[in-house]
Amino acid sequence: MRRPEPGTAEVTGERGDATAGTTDAEIIRLSGREPERFAEIFDRYYAEVYGYAERRLGPSLADDVAAETFLIAFDRRDRYDAAHSIARPWLYGIASNLISRHHRAETRHYRALTRVGPPGTVDGPADQALGRVDAQSNRGRLARALAAIPRGDRDVLLLVAWAGMTGEEAGRALDIPSGTARSRLHRARRKIRAALGGIDPTTIGEDA
Repeated sequence: MRRPEPGTAEVTGERGDATAGTTDAEIIRLSGREPERFAEIFDRYYAEVYGYAERRLGPSLADDVAAETFLIAFDRRDRYDAAHSIARPWLYGIASNLISRHHRAETRHYRALTRVGPPGTVDGPADQALGRVDAQSNRGRLARALAAIPRGDRDVLLLVAWAGMTGEEAGRALDIPSGTARSRLHRARRKIRAALGGIDPTTIGEDA
């Protein structure tokens, strides 16, 4: 599969694949007979999955996580639930599981951000969120707060704040009930507000 440059892929799914006019579910179904069709899923989502992994782990691990996400997705495509026309939560769920294997690297990455601030290579919801905390000291406090949040709560929080998902989509990505996802999100946001003196830069996206 051809690997696009990070930041160049179009965010699609129910929000629109205007060029192909074919849902992710249909492409995945067709890829059962024509495996090369799965490259369309790769092209649609690789760059944003890479960007999400980079935000959480830094660039040294992001490419491996993103590439493995699509290899696993390809191997599991026959188990995809065709009731969901968008593959995005499914892919982010795989990526989140892979990221969880690198929890020490993620913690180190956040600690590094307390010194140098967030990377500037990915333009998206993460940049908008972090941009709302414009002082370097507050960015450091945010990174420390993220490092201290339990992994399950952090996964939901960042899928909503950095991947732009709803709480329901985050629950589907992580294979947990939507009510559990909302509880984790609210708990994580309380901790963020407590760490930042009432400021919450993660409130982009829906949490219901």
